Amino acid sequence: MSKKESRIASRQLRSSYLTTIISISLVLFVIGLVGLLILNAHKISRHVKENIGVTVFLNNDVKEVDMIKLQKSLDASVFVKSTDFISKEQAAQELKDELGEDFVNFLGYNPLLPSIEVKLKAEYANADSIAKIEEKLVKYSQIKEVSYQKSLIEAVNQNIKKISLVLLVFCGLLFIISLSLINNTIRLSVYARRFLIKTMELVGATRSFVRAPFIIKSLEHALISILITFVLLGGTIYLTDKHIPELSIMYELDTIAILFAGIMAIGFFIVWISNFFAVNRYLRMKGNDLYA
Repeated sequence: MSKKESRIASRQLRSSYLTTIISISLVLFVIGLVGLLILNAHKISRHVKENIGVTVFLNNDVKEVDMIKLQKSLDASVFVKSTDFISKEQAAQELKDELGEDFVNFLGYNPLLPSIEVKLKAEYANADSIAKIEEKLVKYSQIKEVSYQKSLIEAVNQNIKKISLVLLVFCGLLFIISLSLINNTIRLSVYARRFLIKTMELVGATRSFVRAPFIIKSLEHALISILITFVLLGGTIYLTDKHIPELSIMYELDTIAILFAGIMAIGFFIVWISNFFAVNRYLRMKGNDLYA
């Protein structure tokens, strides 16, 4: 082989390596994003459910000391995550801000009732549980009415189930597609060196000896791809956390550690298995078939 041909082959090989690394990095990055959603599906579900509010309206003549006792009693209930007392004056001010005019001056009195905004624990944020909670609450003499959006609660629970199922199906399909893409990229890389594989076999090298340098090289590429993926995911997490702080529940250290460990395991496994079968394919071929 001439020096010019050698340089061309070397450039093609480097290009093949670069293509492999970029392809693996992008695939692992997408897997990482979907994995982040799946790992946090339960947390997101809890967060949404625990922001569903039940409003407890109090009687107008309830004394302040009785309101405080009732709020403490609710705080101690197993189904309550948090409570927030809203006085008549606070409710009037909030409504005034929404309407843009002072309705209290217009009416001559404040018609609103004091209330307690109750946030439920996720386990109780469903229609059946809330109906039982309502039955329990209306027995309190201080409580006039319990209000909540039944249709919203049912819609939230149904949508969470649908989204969870869609995510699982999508993740399964993505894994199969990713495996196929990485496998094809690696097969093309091995294809460029098929004659070297056959030459090593012809001079007496065992199959494991022939496979070893290819697998070691591919694992090096996998490591580089994984590090690139970590940088991409880290940047995505940082920017999302900075601009959308409400999603901070998704970025707990234990979740990130599990995600990165999973990406590393998937990256090394897919690359190893793809190289193993790609090299074996050319080892089983006859010399004349290599030109096909």
